[in-house]
Amino acid sequence: MAGKREEVVEVVQKLVDDGTDVKEILNDSMIAAMRTIGDRFSRNEVYVPQMLVAARAMQAGLDIIAPMLADSGHKPIGKVAIGTVKGDLHDIGKNLVAIMVKGAGYEVVDLGVDCDVSKFEAAEQDGAQALMLSALLTTTMPYMKEIVQHFKAKPDAPKIIIGGAPVTQAYADEIGADAYSPDANKAISALEAVLA
Repeated sequence: MAGKREEVVEVVQKLVDDGTDVKEILNDSMIAAMRTIGDRFSRNEVYVPQMLVAARAMQAGLDIIAPMLADSGHKPIGKVAIGTVKGDLHDIGKNLVAIMVKGAGYEVVDLGVDCDVSKFEAAEQDGAQALMLSALLTTTMPYMKEIVQHFKAKPDAPKIIIGGAPVTQAYADEIGADAYSPDANKAISALEAVLA
């Protein structure tokens, strides 16, 4: 939670070396810590910089246990693709959401920035059950609508969650998105709700 990346690496490696179950490390320590910091973020007790350093510290721990999770047959809860929409090159919020969602137990495909429909289409064809769209610029928000319309025309379309500083619940409703998230912590709740 304090974002001490080197300490996370040391502690996680020691737990692994001592034979602690990697699922226990993930669920009881790492995910629990990120939920706590996410709740504090939602209450405005910590801000984006603190969330980012905590998320990066968690990622350092995930890097150690990810191969062991795969070997242990640990299955992700679901598969999600995330990207900043076409015309927008901002990625801090997207990166934060990606790390939080990965930490919550989902497989995350990070499509990057400036993503057009074809990138999201490829992710859907690769098994993504949900698409998470991010925009920071109001000028790129209309592209979210294009993506939603593209997928809503398909049977068995993936669920679409939108977010970003200028994005609102009213806009999500207007364009027909399945969910909206105002921050990284609530993105997990939104994802769980649409995939339930």
